[in-house]
Amino acid sequence: MRLIFAGTPEFAAIALDALVAAGHDIVLVLTQPDRPAGRGLRLEPSAVKKHAQKHILTVEQPLTLKTDTAAALIAAAQADAMIVAAYGLILPQSVLQVPRLGCLNIHASLLPRWRGAAPIQRAILAGDRHTGITIMQMDEGLDTGGILAQKPLPIGADETAGELHDRLAALGAQMISEALNTNAAPIQQDGAHATYAAKITKEEAIINWTEDAATVHRKIRAFNPFPGALSVLGGERIKIWRAQLASGSGEPGAVCDAPPGQLQVACGSGAVSILELQRAGGKRLATAAFLGGYPITTGARFSARSL
Repeated sequence: MRLIFAGTPEFAAIALDALVAAGHDIVLVLTQPDRPAGRGLRLEPSAVKKHAQKHILTVEQPLTLKTDTAAALIAAAQADAMIVAAYGLILPQSVLQVPRLGCLNIHASLLPRWRGAAPIQRAILAGDRHTGITIMQMDEGLDTGGILAQKPLPIGADETAGELHDRLAALGAQMISEALNTNAAPIQQDGAHATYAAKITKEEAIINWTEDAATVHRKIRAFNPFPGALSVLGGERIKIWRAQLASGSGEPGAVCDAPPGQLQVACGSGAVSILELQRAGGKRLATAAFLGGYPITTGARFSARSL
């Protein structure tokens, strides 16, 4: 099938690879412009651009699709369909109506739950036990189009957003190839059950230790790898990357008595055992290794002060 592909991060790049492997003719790849990255703020191409170049595909990086130039570019491709995955730009009606079979979106939730920018993190934060992939026929709304296919995926009790992302990306890549080989009619979503997955902010990642341990644990999982759950200990910022629920108790944020090499911190109720953490400017370390160079005594207090 003759396709346009639009996407930006690794989640989308995996689907692009699958479509190429399935033998589809990718006549045009759209991705966001190169962005400054790293300490030197050098321009870095998106994951989709890197993968497209590997496959020797034509890549365009418009700032918007709401121009006559963008509409003409897409029309000139004469595509059967346009596949969209985490692209980051709004598709106007002038674009949606161009491909013969319309525009299909790979969305990382079981729509109508978690429409929006951060469905993976929001599912973990909410304590959802399942999420999944939806293949959707796009319309002008925010993830409101008809559903062509859905598959659920359980969320592991200690699974991070990064780990769940990788499993969902693989599932989405499989499902979009299957969807292009079927003639399923789209099923309208029930908007009454819709929830909104707002973009993640760095402020959200600051741990509030007065919350219960289950909530704190979900935050640590949801904000790994971005932006990283954050707290302060002894005036120094500490990122907490992994944890599990523990049975300790004490004042919120206080380090509980624990066996050597372990670090348990009390929450509003219950406690978490921190498994991996990082000082500002340092490396991510397992707790035992971290404590070897930065001893933390029982009673020391994590807080949000000075953030």
